[in-house]
Amino acid sequence: MTMTERRVMLIVDDVEINRAILSQFFQNEYDILEAANGQEALETLESRNVDIMLLDLMMPVMGGMELLGLLHKNPRFSHIPVIVTTSQDVVYSEVQALEKGAVDYVTKPYNPIIVKIRVRNVMARQENEWRKVRQQAQAEKISVMQNIIETDQLTGLYNHQTMLEKTAKLIQENRATKYCIVYLDINCFKVINELFNMETGDTILKTAGAYFKTVVGKRGLAARLSADKFAMCLPEDSLDMELLIQGLDAVMRSLAVYRSIMFYAGVFIVDNVYLSVNKMLDRAHLAMNTVKGNYNKRFAYYDEQLRTSLMEEQMLVRDMEGAMENNNFCIYLQPIYDTVAKKIVSAETLIRWHHPQKGLMSPGRFIHVFEKNGFVTRLDRFAWESACRFLSRQRDNGLTVIPVSVNVSRINMYDHNFVDYMQSLLIKYDLEPRMLRIEITESAYAENPAQLIRVMRKLKNAGFTVLMDDFGSGYSSLNLLKDIAVDVLKLDMKFIQDLEVSNRVAVIMKSVVKMARELGMDTVVEGVETEKQVKFLQEIGCNVIQGYYFAKPMSTDDCLEKIAAEQQ
Repeated sequence: MTMTERRVMLIVDDVEINRAILSQFFQNEYDILEAANGQEALETLESRNVDIMLLDLMMPVMGGMELLGLLHKNPRFSHIPVIVTTSQDVVYSEVQALEKGAVDYVTKPYNPIIVKIRVRNVMARQENEWRKVRQQAQAEKISVMQNIIETDQLTGLYNHQTMLEKTAKLIQENRATKYCIVYLDINCFKVINELFNMETGDTILKTAGAYFKTVVGKRGLAARLSADKFAMCLPEDSLDMELLIQGLDAVMRSLAVYRSIMFYAGVFIVDNVYLSVNKMLDRAHLAMNTVKGNYNKRFAYYDEQLRTSLMEEQMLVRDMEGAMENNNFCIYLQPIYDTVAKKIVSAETLIRWHHPQKGLMSPGRFIHVFEKNGFVTRLDRFAWESACRFLSRQRDNGLTVIPVSVNVSRINMYDHNFVDYMQSLLIKYDLEPRMLRIEITESAYAENPAQLIRVMRKLKNAGFTVLMDDFGSGYSSLNLLKDIAVDVLKLDMKFIQDLEVSNRVAVIMKSVVKMARELGMDTVVEGVETEKQVKFLQEIGCNVIQGYYFAKPMSTDDCLEKIAAEQQ
């Protein structure tokens, strides 16, 4: 390539505005070619030489994953570096993309600085390869450039490119030593920059850099990959993650920044010295993502179980939209009984997924994934409306309407239209507020007490009955009761399960039921499975019970039939 010859970039994305944005980033540096899908990209490659490709994964005709596979198998195109573009809510699609040969990824919406740096780093690596092929004709110039760009100017650590090269060399030259790759990220660093200033943010980064340099010493190396992301490579026998995090916390506290600065880390133990360092970093990154935001766990190790779990999550994300369109989601109902009246007094709505390959799945298999990518908001609304349809069916069949409770995920607590939407469902199906009960988990209170209290007050003012689900499972139970009176406490099933192995549980449950009664609240106990448990609950004055002893979760048709049989 001559000095005046411009490189060629191929941007492949079915959304025109995305192609336009990326073209704007690089039009001064590259000749830009565009394709709307994988098939068009292949046709372009047949007629034009391309130096780098930015590839969207989700496209019609031929998607990004299929194109990656074809490029990898074709020696004419396998040398072209491919950076895939993914959405933020598709957290783990990069796993397959990287395994199919992609060299890096960027997420939407695009941050021009990060996109340019990642493209620059990829092209820097590729440039080295091209220059080697051309017998290092410009070896002197490359050496000068490498000296300039080898070190991150802010922290004094290696930069991303140098990390890749030196880590590969370190591992290859010391094969008798087992190394670990540690990927670290600061939680909510952008917020810290916004609350304070760039100077404070730079101080945090420089302090962290100095700490990491001390940790690795002469046996390893440390780098600032980008923004607030760091990496280390050091021998496994030198790594104590508990001490590393504790020391890092102590160093951050010494800065006396008002907001807590929390690092999260992922660790990949190198078990294959021929694996690219990029892939090692990716695996450590994936491990970190499993704990980021978790205040009780600050680091995680990558293992095959994690990889299998991530692939399972990716499958769920891939199938969720189709499942909604094809009506593969449905609600089940678990009746709640009054042991004195000996009849159903309400029911809880539970979501189920009829998966074509995996069969009927309970929410424990998929809810945690949908909470991370935000799809749970749509699933919640589906369940709420399905519950309203069931209530309407009871009335249309001439039955006395038995109230149904619905669960509300924590993310919906931040939706300003949540209460209005619930009221709109009542109007749509001609229902009374008492018929649709709202279950909110205690953990939502721990996350944002003020917001939850505001929402609960709006619900109660609108006439809804509010239930506190899993009461006693967290640390905020009594604070919650002090701040706002819910209508019903649903005692966490762990209490009743431990009843026969701990005398203390009986004392606690008796006290909670008495306290609730004096506060004007009803109680429901979940997870009741034996006659002995039923008798104990009756003795302490808790007569409303939910559990397999009376009924398992059932289809809406079966539940309607059961209610009808009771009312004959």
